[in-house]
Amino acid sequence: MIDTPRICVQVQSAWIPSQSVAEKDRYVFAYTITIRNLGRTTVQLLSRYWLITNGNGHKTEVQGEGVVGEQPHIQPGSEFQYTSGAVLETPMGTMQGHFTMIDSEGETFLAEIPVFRLAVASHIH
Repeated sequence: MIDTPRICVQVQSAWIPSQSVAEKDRYVFAYTITIRNLGRTTVQLLSRYWLITNGNGHKTEVQGEGVVGEQPHIQPGSEFQYTSGAVLETPMGTMQGHFTMIDSEGETFLAEIPVFRLAVASHIH
């Protein structure tokens, strides 16, 4: 029986005011992703898929190999963390998606990234 890897994905996001220009509808956000391998086998992150939705409901899809130029191997009981960014035309939006991963048995699976908010602090109610 193949042990199904258990992956926990946590996200923290922050608005970057020094790179944002509200008058030009440019809002820059950073997000830090922590991927924890709670399973019993080593896994590798192969690719990512993002669905980014701005405050006006405009959706953008982004996909590609790895994250921040890496396709990390994550040992059982360990984690991989990285920080990246997104630019929106509105002061609020959301991101969600998944990572395509492969385990040491050669089985591919998706690790879901729960929806998270990108928001300028003054716009959160």
